[in-house]
Amino acid sequence: MERELWKILYRLAKACDNPLRWWMATYYRDFEIVAVYFWAVVHDRPTCWVCDPKNWPKGLRRFALPSQSTMSRRLWTTEVQHLMHNMEGFLMRFEGHGWVKVVDGKPLIVGTHSKDCDCEWGRAGRNYGKGYKLHAVFGNGPMPWQWEITPLNVGEPEVAARLIPALPQGGYLLGDKQYDSNPLHDIALGTGYQLVAERKRPGTELGHRRHSPGRLRSIELLRNDFGKDLYQCRDDVERRFGWLTNHGGGLAPLPNWVRRIHRVRCWVQAKLIIHALCVYLYHGPPMLAVA
Repeated sequence: MERELWKILYRLAKACDNPLRWWMATYYRDFEIVAVYFWAVVHDRPTCWVCDPKNWPKGLRRFALPSQSTMSRRLWTTEVQHLMHNMEGFLMRFEGHGWVKVVDGKPLIVGTHSKDCDCEWGRAGRNYGKGYKLHAVFGNGPMPWQWEITPLNVGEPEVAARLIPALPQGGYLLGDKQYDSNPLHDIALGTGYQLVAERKRPGTELGHRRHSPGRLRSIELLRNDFGKDLYQCRDDVERRFGWLTNHGGGLAPLPNWVRRIHRVRCWVQAKLIIHALCVYLYHGPPMLAVA
């Protein structure tokens, strides 16, 4: 499965790369760097493993392997990061523009004795942990519309305030009670979205301070049948995160060589692309011929 999946990833990376830059490449093109990195990510291995020719099947690749230092230098360049962003955009074209989106966060825990200076202690479900968090806004498809990686102690409403303005069109945005804040409701309303979130303190009075019209509308929605049925769709985000982790090449717990936030962000981005490709390959439209 990994071999066939990598072939599709290779064609997708090549199709999303800019051919005008190929003549500028001194030795390795951007899509080749990305393809080598994806061979490591699909197998949950570090880049030093993928730079060894013994770990490649015969006849699979048609280019020389870069060194570990070349991979470390090229992966964080603007051009390679832009190429991976283009791969995300290609897969996003096959998602329907639904009017319901869901926002939530997934903890990415590391060891408690990790020396990573970018990760922090924070809430991880009902417990505390050390690590990072994936904040994502999902629509109808497997690829999130917007996502961000932060240390675990960064609040979900703070990140949502940056993600919501970048969302396309409008509609309903569902979140848990952590997103019940007047500033966030105002941001969502200004972007064309009605944020629907349970109250942090249900059963209490609203008091005399000003409340966002979006928050008042959210409270009213959750009192009628339409709003209650709509809010049940929020449970879909748990299935999305679960599906993301429950297949080969999916987003398993962060391995011990994925530390510092730039490496975590690149690793998670590759996992999101692999997951979306697996979903479309086995459950979605026949789009792979385009690549």
